[in-house]
Amino acid sequence: MAQLRVSYAPPTGYPLGTNRSFKVGAAILIPIIRLITKRTWIGGENIPKSGAVIVANNHLSYFDVLNFAHFLYKNGRAPRFLGKVGVFRVPLIGRFLLAAGQVPVERETPNAGKAVDHAKKLLEAGHLLGVYPEGTLSRDLDHWPMVAKTGLARLALTTNTPVIPVAQWGAQILMPTYSKKIKLFPRTQITIVAGKPVDLSPWHGKGEDQQALIEATAKIMEEITTLLEGIRGEKRPEVIFDPHTSDLPRIGNFKKKKR
Repeated sequence: MAQLRVSYAPPTGYPLGTNRSFKVGAAILIPIIRLITKRTWIGGENIPKSGAVIVANNHLSYFDVLNFAHFLYKNGRAPRFLGKVGVFRVPLIGRFLLAAGQVPVERETPNAGKAVDHAKKLLEAGHLLGVYPEGTLSRDLDHWPMVAKTGLARLALTTNTPVIPVAQWGAQILMPTYSKKIKLFPRTQITIVAGKPVDLSPWHGKGEDQQALIEATAKIMEEITTLLEGIRGEKRPEVIFDPHTSDLPRIGNFKKKKR
């Protein structure tokens, strides 16, 4: 199978990081998003207008990547995402995503570790990297953020890149979790809130220390969850759902790993 070629060119244009393909996609998708959603956006001033940055978001629906990208794009940045390689194999769509600067990742293969290398190259070039720390849609029964993977913390600490926490709510109504059916009308309220950079200074220089990575990851997810509490007007559960060890109810096609 042909090798997918990825570009790590420095970001240009406005929004920063945009190119012709990104602008074409935005011109097509943004009117559709506006047609089926009502939007409340808060904290856009916390998105840096230039320089390498990681923006971390909770994950509720297959649709929320479009809401996330829309929010970032309208706040001056054309984000880069690491996506499943299978999507990039789809005729036309795959070529379009590559042309827009998105990066394919072969998850659950020996090449999965290259995702970190791809991410580092994007950050070295000065891009904004959009990340879902949980690695998948939330399987918490009430849609609260789960215990996340440590990859984001490792990337942030080893590259000394700031992390902006973002919480979003509403995409799971527009397109229910693990469903591909869209509720077109009435328009769905989508709320997105961006916070200030997470203070990761206690763990600087500890990008290879597993305990430090766990603690830094928990800090990032705490910030995202606090923002989500504000949106929902509710308190988070005392026990955070862990997709690998929790006995709490869960949703989706997840099979708990054996202990």
